[in-house]
Amino acid sequence: MTHFTFETTSRPTPADQRKILLEDPKFGRVFTDHMAIIHYSEDKGWHDAKITPRQPLPLDPASTVFHYGQEIFEGMKAYKGRDGKPLLFRPQANAARFAASARRLAMAELPEDLLLDSIRSLLKLDQEWIPTGEGQSLYLRPFMISNEVFLGVKPSHEYLYVLLASPAGAYFSHGCVSVWVTDRYTRAAPGGTGEAKCGGNYASSLVAQMEASANGCDQVLFLDAVEKRYVEEMGGMNIMFVRHDGSVVTPPLNGSILRGVTRDSLLRLGRHMGITMVEEPLVMDEVFAAIEKGDIAEAFACGTAAVVSPIGVFKRESGDVKFGDGNTPGETTMKLRKALESIQRDEAEDPFGWRYRVAL
Repeated sequence: MTHFTFETTSRPTPADQRKILLEDPKFGRVFTDHMAIIHYSEDKGWHDAKITPRQPLPLDPASTVFHYGQEIFEGMKAYKGRDGKPLLFRPQANAARFAASARRLAMAELPEDLLLDSIRSLLKLDQEWIPTGEGQSLYLRPFMISNEVFLGVKPSHEYLYVLLASPAGAYFSHGCVSVWVTDRYTRAAPGGTGEAKCGGNYASSLVAQMEASANGCDQVLFLDAVEKRYVEEMGGMNIMFVRHDGSVVTPPLNGSILRGVTRDSLLRLGRHMGITMVEEPLVMDEVFAAIEKGDIAEAFACGTAAVVSPIGVFKRESGDVKFGDGNTPGETTMKLRKALESIQRDEAEDPFGWRYRVAL
């Protein structure tokens, strides 16, 4: 069993300054005082687990992560429960996906209990950074990089796991998001790293996101890499559509779509609520036609950061389609978002046992 040692910062953020930062932290700009670090080597396994002040990492320029991109990460959130104590949402699912990403990138797997213990240990020092405002949470970013000093092309023998914590507000700050459908770029191909949560997938999506921004859109939607006809996922989140009969449909997992924890939660929660939740292939041309006819009445993005974000308009080279005025969230979308957030925030019954109370 790996035990954490604690090194507290000599310059903690004063309480009054922290209060100001938590009033409107935005997303990914503010960080807590500490971080977790664990080392891995082939001969020692996982070792030297520490909670330290948040600080730059000393890395050799020949570290393999810089040259061959062995890097994975996760995203999850901490909330304050009704008893004021830290609460996580399905962290075991994130730990399992972290391990699956490691396998795909030929990296050492971090045991689930060690990832959970890193969160618990970090929150022992930084739990006061969990904001409680509407739409706010403490975003947790575990990541792992290869750091063997070697320029040969092979799986690294050394890894570094780090956990950061960042108080966050809503990922999208306005009513509905606009989405650009790219037919120029693809996110992932069959047999590739689409199911892994690795930095390379996101790096390759940025040029498509720039294309979306140039066309006045908030986000980009990718099609499949083979035929460029089928809906896959957005730049950093999954996507779902609501048909006129109230049923919800999303593309099936096919090896190139990320197994979103929020996606899975919504599928299960929706069925529990009596909503028909369907996983089936969606042809983009047919989706546009269905929106124009009213057969598809709503759409939304879903992911840890975005939670459930209503989509108001889709744009592509051949034209645009929108829902109503393009800025009014749909009824089913908001019903699902409220139900999910109520479980996450300890405001409703949890029939699935998804809430994870952090024992400090």
